[in-house]
Amino acid sequence: MTDDGNATQPGDAAAAATAQPVLELDGLTSGYNGAAVLRDISLSVRPGEVVALLGANGAGKTSTLMTISGIVKPMRGRVLFNSADLKGTSPDARARLGVAHVPEGRGVFFGLTVAEHFRLASRGETLDAAAAYRYFPALEQLSGRRAGLLSGGEQQMLALGRALARRPKLLMIDELSLGLAPIIVERLLPVVRDYAKDSGCGVLLVEQHVELALTVADRGFVLSHGEITTHGDVAALKANPELVLSSYLGEQAVQDGNGK
Repeated sequence: MTDDGNATQPGDAAAAATAQPVLELDGLTSGYNGAAVLRDISLSVRPGEVVALLGANGAGKTSTLMTISGIVKPMRGRVLFNSADLKGTSPDARARLGVAHVPEGRGVFFGLTVAEHFRLASRGETLDAAAAYRYFPALEQLSGRRAGLLSGGEQQMLALGRALARRPKLLMIDELSLGLAPIIVERLLPVVRDYAKDSGCGVLLVEQHVELALTVADRGFVLSHGEITTHGDVAALKANPELVLSSYLGEQAVQDGNGK
């Protein structure tokens, strides 16, 4: 496995470091039409931990989440959920096991009200709207409004709230900041951190904006051209921003006395 480092939340580090991961990617290679987009990816997410998956557009971040969700099938390697191999498990079955995926673009239904989103559930599933309203009180005030009339930040709150209402064991969020003003993102990200800490849910956060993601993450992995190039706990990543930047861009920083 290629992950290291401990969670940075006071009092939680020892427990997180020894907890059985809720998610493990073991040598994962996947892609489309026989062409690999991800190559030999290994990482883990522990209960109550926020792990940031960073990288530029086209790095393979969304493909990673889609493979975990079962939408894209692995070519090699394994996706383990609570130590069980998910090979052959459908996306719907993964969701019932406790895997929640907030996709890029939010995935809300413009013609439905906020309240109707929490009544729209898979067979045998009950969404806990109260949990969503507890973490996003503004949603309760907007319960009668159609999603298409919400602002971008409110739509993202609804998408996140609906995921929390599923009481997930693993929450995956794809580009929470997309199309939102930084001040809105700064309000939403701490809620993700709080939910992970309160519930013990593991969070895999895909994000282009490194600084914002590292404000709430415990550990980070940088994905470039389908490969993990840098990883570590947040303190280590923040202490070496040049390494993160060079990995993020898929470049090797070279400096010597000649300025090359």
